[in-house]
Amino acid sequence: MDRAILEGDPHAVLEGMAIAAYAVGAERGYIYVRAEYPLAVQRLETAISQARRYGLLGEGILETDFSFDVEIRVGAGAFVCGEETALIASIEGRRGEPRPRPPYPAQSGLFGKPTLINNVETFANVRHIVLRGADWFSSIGTQKSKGTKVFALAGQVKNTGLVEVPMGITLRELVYDIGGGAPNGKRVKAVQIGGPSGGCLPESLFHLPVDYESLTEHGAIMGSGGIIVLDESACMVNVAKFFLEFTAEESCGKCTPCRVGTRIMLGILERISRGEGTEEDLERLEELGHMVKDASLCGLGQTAPNPVLSSLRYFREEFLAHIRDKSCPAGVCPDLVHYVVVPELCRACDRCRQVCPTGAAQGTPGNPPYRIELSACINCGACFDACPFGAIERRPGRKER
Repeated sequence: MDRAILEGDPHAVLEGMAIAAYAVGAERGYIYVRAEYPLAVQRLETAISQARRYGLLGEGILETDFSFDVEIRVGAGAFVCGEETALIASIEGRRGEPRPRPPYPAQSGLFGKPTLINNVETFANVRHIVLRGADWFSSIGTQKSKGTKVFALAGQVKNTGLVEVPMGITLRELVYDIGGGAPNGKRVKAVQIGGPSGGCLPESLFHLPVDYESLTEHGAIMGSGGIIVLDESACMVNVAKFFLEFTAEESCGKCTPCRVGTRIMLGILERISRGEGTEEDLERLEELGHMVKDASLCGLGQTAPNPVLSSLRYFREEFLAHIRDKSCPAGVCPDLVHYVVVPELCRACDRCRQVCPTGAAQGTPGNPPYRIELSACINCGACFDACPFGAIERRPGRKER
């Protein structure tokens, strides 16, 4: 969302920063952009150059005694640098690690100076609020969550992309009215909202308004504004593991709860996804998750357990199926599924045998049906992907050899 703003209307961000700088008496501004966004950097450079040429940045702006200039700092893309004190460290040329607070950046921030830190989207809204007034902005949204929010709608949904909606819109309106629901006639199962550290909310909670208070109350966060729609083919154990893998990898390692706690949680999830977990593991996951949330130094660690804790809260039966039945109901976890040939659909086209790396797919071209020798099958799914007739089925449960 921020990249779209920087690429599409960088002047809105510069104007918001200049207004904010005038309000607090700042003379210097920095825009921190990840290196993976070269077009955003290019257009920001162009916009800054234009603003300087027209006297909107630099010394004596609009022939007044107010001076303010902006420079770009390109970051290496570390997720932890989204935390304000880690971002400050990165701009200063140090390793992007958070520090304890106080002092807060408003007291001692960049280069020891009082520093105002805001998101790109926030600065882009400033000029509209100044032009139309606070009452106009407050008329949009809910009592405590004002204005609009840009979301990135992605995943198993018909209409993907960026959408700007008033705060307080329901998840159902977002997923169905705007997103169009899941494609191919499948049922929407959940949404993962708030970026990698967001929470997973089931379809039964789609009546919830999208605001800061409601999401936090139910185990999710607004976060960066990402919404990933999950249909019935998604395994919530796998989803939780996927997001925890990311945050564990992105941990700066400075504090023990995040560095060690996320790794232990990830190990438990990996055991569960292999069918080796126990019900005690679920209690241990919850205990560790709350410890990591309460004891971590920065927002990365404090929110990293959200996908796990919310999945346990709303989809516990899927975890129990992996533990008790040694089965993945969604047919996703490779150690808990097996592949079979549906005889009436098989056309003996030989595609499965050609792509099978172990010779598990067996048969004679033109002589259906083929079969899969489970003792040789490594569950790679190559036959499933290659079959043009849908004759290979992926079924829950360990393979019986």
